[in-house]
Amino acid sequence: MLLYLLAFLDRSNIGNARIAGMSDDLHLAVAGRYDWLLTIFYISYILFEFQALAWKIFPPHRWAAFCVFGWGLVSTIQGAIHTWGAEMALRFLMGMFEAGYGPGIPYLLSFFYLRRELGLRIGIFFAAAPLANTFAGALAYGITAGSPGIAKWRVLFLVEGLPSIAMAAVAWFFLPDSPEKARFLTEEEKVVAKARGVRQAGKADRVGGAKMGEVLKGLIDPKGWILGLMYFSCNVAFSSLSVFLPTILKEMGFSAVNAQGLTAPPFFLSFLVTLITPYIADRTQQRGIIVIILSLIGAVGYTILAAAKSVGARYTGVFLASAGIFPAIANILPWVLNNQGNDERRGAGIILLNSIGQCGPLLGTRMYPENEGPYYVKGQAVCAAFMFFVVVLAALLRTVLAWENKKLDRQHGTLQQQKERLESEGKTGVAVENYGPAFRYVL
Repeated sequence: MLLYLLAFLDRSNIGNARIAGMSDDLHLAVAGRYDWLLTIFYISYILFEFQALAWKIFPPHRWAAFCVFGWGLVSTIQGAIHTWGAEMALRFLMGMFEAGYGPGIPYLLSFFYLRRELGLRIGIFFAAAPLANTFAGALAYGITAGSPGIAKWRVLFLVEGLPSIAMAAVAWFFLPDSPEKARFLTEEEKVVAKARGVRQAGKADRVGGAKMGEVLKGLIDPKGWILGLMYFSCNVAFSSLSVFLPTILKEMGFSAVNAQGLTAPPFFLSFLVTLITPYIADRTQQRGIIVIILSLIGAVGYTILAAAKSVGARYTGVFLASAGIFPAIANILPWVLNNQGNDERRGAGIILLNSIGQCGPLLGTRMYPENEGPYYVKGQAVCAAFMFFVVVLAALLRTVLAWENKKLDRQHGTLQQQKERLESEGKTGVAVENYGPAFRYVL
């Protein structure tokens, strides 16, 4: 979570840097240059999505350290550049390194936790995104309110980039490769962790290779494509909100300094909802309903932003949008892992989800041209429409999964029937979840 918080700070601080003097110094108002800085990051992020499988092939602590050091170095160097072209190159490299980290962490967590436990852990991990935006606003507020010796936006990149470089060492020495190698577990707990791995995947050793045939099956799974479209739609709104919110608030009439500070409260609310809702979905095993409710909240928020003119109403819309979009994504991510029955297909599901989903920011980051300020009606309306589309897709997927579960009940008997049959035979437990008779999709 801490590493992802730093990654998100380094990715999204360009929105704060823009109104802290970077736009003037690098002439970003020329021919949509700022929009291209946002877009180039996601182009490389998409191109390097395949790196998610690296978490299963290489020791995770080494892979994490490599990615963290890479994006930390790139982020820090941004404080020294003087041309738009140099910044374009650095944003491309940052997308490459961050693509090796963020999309693969939910996959890594699936090696440690059972399907019914994943949502909360992914929620904790992904909550770093709105929390990072909370800190970004507060940190940028502190930096831009002072009088540093160099340009304020350069200080912003330095202050937020250097900690990532330091954390690469922490990742190398402290990130466990598997539950059995976790320093914080006792020997007895390691035995239990190993048994849980067998229950989840049918084997204990889960890092060190991948069956490409199973990966291919995961890539052609229609359910994965529906989830990818959901992630795409959420990302249109998600990507635009984090990098354009300071500008939107400034256009409402707030000073640049106050606009930085006012980004914090909506994102902190989003942080809390992102922690709570995946836990509720885990407990109820009703992730689709949670996604539908959150998407509706986000859609209403963007509708208010598109239609309202008063500052109070629009700031309320910002709160609703933040409370809906980030938590919806935090529930979509575990929904992918919940509904794939082995490690290779889970990895393929994550690759597919992100390859489709990360195309969303290519649209989202280009919907707020300066000539459409201060209300940006078109951009807000498009984001609202995509969040309503997520509602439709989530309802469709939940219907498909319910139908699949009924088919599995007819084929193997219900879980209660399986339990009663095993007890009558003097056996305990049910088959492993690795597409065994006990496997059921999470609705």
